[in-house]
Amino acid sequence: MRTIAYAFRNGKAFIPFITCGDPDLSVTAQLIQTMADNGADLIELGIPFSDPTAEGPVIQAANLRALTAGTTTDKIFEMVRKVRRRVLVPLVFMTYANVVFSYGAERFLSTSKEIGMDGLILPDLPYEEKEEFLPLCRKYGISLISLIAPTSENRIAMIAREAEGFLYLVSSLGVTGTRSEITTDLPSIVRVVREHTDLPCAVGFGISTPEQAVAMAQVSDGAIVGSAIVKLIAKYGKDSIAPVGAFVRAMKDAVKSGVSSGNPSAGPYNTL
Repeated sequence: MRTIAYAFRNGKAFIPFITCGDPDLSVTAQLIQTMADNGADLIELGIPFSDPTAEGPVIQAANLRALTAGTTTDKIFEMVRKVRRRVLVPLVFMTYANVVFSYGAERFLSTSKEIGMDGLILPDLPYEEKEEFLPLCRKYGISLISLIAPTSENRIAMIAREAEGFLYLVSSLGVTGTRSEITTDLPSIVRVVREHTDLPCAVGFGISTPEQAVAMAQVSDGAIVGSAIVKLIAKYGKDSIAPVGAFVRAMKDAVKSGVSSGNPSAGPYNTL
């Protein structure tokens, strides 16, 4: 298996997100494989939750579909255990603190390590409360990924100094979902991050096109895409393997080359 650092070895990573169990865990396993085969450098796996407060309607609907299909944390663990026999790219869980609490934090993290997970993202975990999980994450070698939002302001340096794995930069205020334009002054945030850590940082929330992915990768170390992929899964269901694979390949190629066919200048961040 490869480490989180390996995902950023060339400086520009493409990181897709999917909700486990949408439409079912058999399809999820195939999606993980096809995303890895088509160039994903690291994959975020969402564990569905009944009240995903950071998510927009697209991923909320995916959570509901997954839970309705009978997806549980234990079933996800078993699916990942099997997938790990073939997939080498780093894998990171993204879920909510209550999911980990209700499962039992130590049991959750020890099992995550056993099945080959590399990191954990808890979007509802305030920076000030990370000690609830950090010691156990370190005990089991699971990186607790920190998020930096446009509202973090004077806390950016502090979050960056204590970060692990990589930093998840939230591109926009609000919940997840595709956006036609991203206006946050990301270069300024990245500059502060660079002053306080050598860890890579990737931008997520709202990225849905190769043009946006190129722009975000040029200002940071990578682009994270969730809602656009989840929309494809919602549209094609069990037939989503090929469309998702093609989408990931197109996004990875754009990030890697630094240009996209629709917008070679890559938007407002191409000069950083």
